[in-house]
This record gives sequence, structure tokens and C-alpha cells, in this order.
Amino acid sequence: MIKTVPTTPYQDQRPGTSGLRKKVPVFQQANYVENFVQAIFDSLEGFAGQTLVVGGDGRYYNREAVQKILKIAAANGFGRAVVGQGGILSTPAVSALIRSIKAFGGIVLSASHNPGGPDGDFGIKYNISNGGPAPEKITEAIYARTRIIDSYKIIEASDVELDRLGVSQIGDMKIEIVDSVQNYQALMQTLFDFDRIRDAFRRGFAIKFDAMSAVTGPYARAILEDALGAAKGSVLNGVPLPDFGHHHPDPNLVHARHLYDLAMSALAPDLCAASDGDGDRNLIIGRSRFVTPSDSLAILAANAHLAPGYRNGIAGVARSMPTSGAADRVAQKMGIAIYETPTGWKFFGNLLDAGLVTICGEESAGTGSNHVREKDGLWAVLLWLDILAARKRSVDEIVREHWATYGRNYYSRHDYEEVDADGANALIKNLRDGLPTLKGKTFGGLEIADADDFAYHDPVDGSDSANQGLRLMFADGSRIVYRLSGTGTAGATLRVYIERYQPDAALQDIETQAALSDLIGQSRSIADIERFTGRAEPSVIT
Repeated sequence: MIKTVPTTPYQDQRPGTSGLRKKVPVFQQANYVENFVQAIFDSLEGFAGQTLVVGGDGRYYNREAVQKILKIAAANGFGRAVVGQGGILSTPAVSALIRSIKAFGGIVLSASHNPGGPDGDFGIKYNISNGGPAPEKITEAIYARTRIIDSYKIIEASDVELDRLGVSQIGDMKIEIVDSVQNYQALMQTLFDFDRIRDAFRRGFAIKFDAMSAVTGPYARAILEDALGAAKGSVLNGVPLPDFGHHHPDPNLVHARHLYDLAMSALAPDLCAASDGDGDRNLIIGRSRFVTPSDSLAILAANAHLAPGYRNGIAGVARSMPTSGAADRVAQKMGIAIYETPTGWKFFGNLLDAGLVTICGEESAGTGSNHVREKDGLWAVLLWLDILAARKRSVDEIVREHWATYGRNYYSRHDYEEVDADGANALIKNLRDGLPTLKGKTFGGLEIADADDFAYHDPVDGSDSANQGLRLMFADGSRIVYRLSGTGTAGATLRVYIERYQPDAALQDIETQAALSDLIGQSRSIADIERFTGRAEPSVIT
């Protein structure tokens, strides 16, 4: 029976760059999930009888939220829901499933790389029929609806058995519980030369992949160990846990330091890799060589043609504005288009749908292609494996050869996490107000050639996005970028991006922080970071 339940709105349900993210206790408030999910459906049209994909990364509260979503979807008229077994689907797997079965859309339950557990983070995101995150016009409509919602529809029914494959029913809506990995693995087999990679493992190639007790464990075991023949035990922390085993599931050099230490040791495998909470980010470290996400994007773009799925070349490359210009140099040399977008994968969707680009990436360890409309951590690892198998060169050799060809973009991101939101906003406002006065000024011998607040005009749909990050561009080609992250759940995260281009091969092997030391100092003093945030040093350096 369909029941209409009176409710009162919450005023804090504005989606960020990747859905609504809050602490678990916030989502556990009465009607909090129900309000937001109903607001999603109230903001959509034409879904009666259509298919909805539902799944998440298995973090705490995932199962409870899946049950609520299914009952609300049935009450609102969806005809079919396809759910990953156990409520588990990685974010790229959701995108792939939406696209392959031509679903109306999907709901992803994740807070990506943020910690899980009863006091950890949770998130809900709506993806549209192309498999990508909802564009701003939809997320803004959802937010507007959450502010005035007065009721939601739900079917009173028993919970769905999520762990058993098969078909069941809620009201008039059919529910299919499907294997979480099968559809995604089939897609990977169309893109990469599994025989070539399998042969590399047979010849002794070794990998350690840390799934961080998060969603990619089942995918990595099925593909890397079972299908490709990597040694058993190559996948670490392969069982998804509601609290990620107390790990912080962010594949960076802080939270995956053990992989870096292994890669730099005498026992190093050929490749160390990791993915995050929901499977859309990646970490790549070769023996004695960490590959920055910006460099990884550029190297994958330059070598993608070696994989069967990209043998005809790539149409273009897109990167988020804070990502280094390394990919630009590849695109220029290849004679293909390069697009600079705001942060947030949804901005790549139009470019991919229009066939303008094939490879996309963000400095925050997200890389992907036109196979889905999300970034895809395991895809990036598989493309690296295919390139390594094809070229029969080490990660370090490939990186050095790339720098010799294109030059090196020294690059680092300094995060000031969970700082006071008022202080962070005041810092950005003060810097933004002063932008017109900075052009032509010299700081520590470095002249600012231009300063602006990045704005983007979408070449496909004509939409405009302003206030996407403050850029200081120096006369020698260096950059400092400041922006507030939209992916946290507490306080604010100030992100500062520092970049310097070095074409001279003799100067391409300096330690990154040393190569950027003067710019790092100026990034702090120009913005007066310590005064506004109370932090003399960043929380995380990547």
C-alpha cells in the first residue's frame, strides 16, 4: 500500500560537487533520507515504469538507505529497480550498469574517499541516464524542493533480501538483485587486452592492489586475481567493510603510505595501486616512482592507443582547472582538443556525450574515459597494466621518457582540512576582492602576470559556471590556485594547488616540494592562510 507521509523540510540538503554528503547521524534523523530521495523524484519527469539502478560502496548505513530508496521509488511509479548484490556497486559500476541496460537513472550511496562507520560520512547522489552525475540544473532543483517538501510517498512492505540474486517485487515495481561485478568486468574486457596482461603476470609481473576494505575489493579480486592471473594475495584489504576497517579510504600518500614504502623498498612489486571508498579514484606507484594523478592523466592519454578500446586514437582530453597542464602538452603534440573545466565529473559529461573528448581526469586521483560517465579507479589501473604489458617498460622508465618528451609539470596540492568555515570563506573573499590589484605585482622575485576567478562556458549546452577557483598565474608559467572543496562533511577544506613547468631534462628529478618551495611559501603568505585558518601547515600534502 502506498502511504503519503507528512514531513517538514531540512534546510541543509544542498548537493555538493558529488551529491549530498553528511555525517551518518545526520542521515539517521527522522525523514532525512526520505525527504531527499523524494525531492530527487519530485525534480524528475517521465520515469513512470522506468528502471532505476541502486547501489553503494557498502559503508555504514548503506543497507538501510537502499531499503528506503526502493520503497520510495516503488511508491513514486518506477517499474523496475536493479540493485547490486548486498547493496554493493562501485560508482563506476553504477554508471556502467545505467548505460548498458538503458536505465532512466541511478542512485549512488557513497561519500567517496571520506571515512565510514557509525560516526563517519555518508552520501546520496543521483546519476542521469547517460550514467553521469546530475547536472547543476537538476541538483539545484532538488535542493529547492528539499527546502519546501511537506510529504513523501512510500510503500509499506517487508525489506528486500539484498544478498540473494534474483527477482522480487515491491508493489508494482520489480526488483532485480544482480551480481555487482559481472557487468563491469564484461565492459573492461572490451577495452583491454586481457591476454597480454595475463601473459605479463605469467612472466612474473607483480602487483599489490589495496582496496582499502572498500568497494573495489570484489572487483579487483575477480579481475586481477581470477581473470588476469595475478598471484593470490595481490589484492589487499579486499573485503568491503562498513567502517572500511578503520581505514581512511583515500588513496593518497598519507592514507596509503604503506604502499609507497613498499614501492620504495627492495621488495617492491612492479606496480602498487589502490582505489578509494567507492572505487572512482586511483593511486599509481611503480617501483621507486610515485606517479602524480596529473602526470598519470597525461601518460594515459599519450599511451591509450596501445589498449584495444582506444586503438583508433582519442578525440580529445579534458581536465579540471586545478589539474596540472601536463595533459595540455600531450594534447597539443597529438593535435587533439584539450578542455579545462571546473572541478566535478559532471562537467565532463557533456564533452564525453558530444564525442569531443575520450580521456578525462582530475588532480584528486580521478581518471576515466568515455566507457562510463564517472571517474574509474580500477579502469585506470587496468590501462596502466595494459600499457606496461605492451611497452615492456617499467613505470619509472615510462614516466622519465614522458618528461623527456613533454617536459615535467612539478605539481602539489596542499589541503587544510576541517578548518573553520567562516575563516575559510573570509580568506577566499579577501583574496577574491584583491585579485584586480595583484596583476603585475612581484612576490619573492615572482611576478604575477594574471589573476582571476575561473569561470567556465560549456561548449555543448552553453551553460556558465562562475567562481570556480582563484588563479594566480606567474610570468614564468607557474600557477597557484585556491578553492574550497565541496566533498567534505565538516567545516571547510581549503585546497591550494602549486605548479611549475620544467622543460629541462637535467632539472626534472628534483624532489617536488623542494622544486616548488618558493611558490609554496608565497601561496601561504599571499593568501594569509595562517591568519584566516589558524593553520601554519596543511593537513595533507599530495
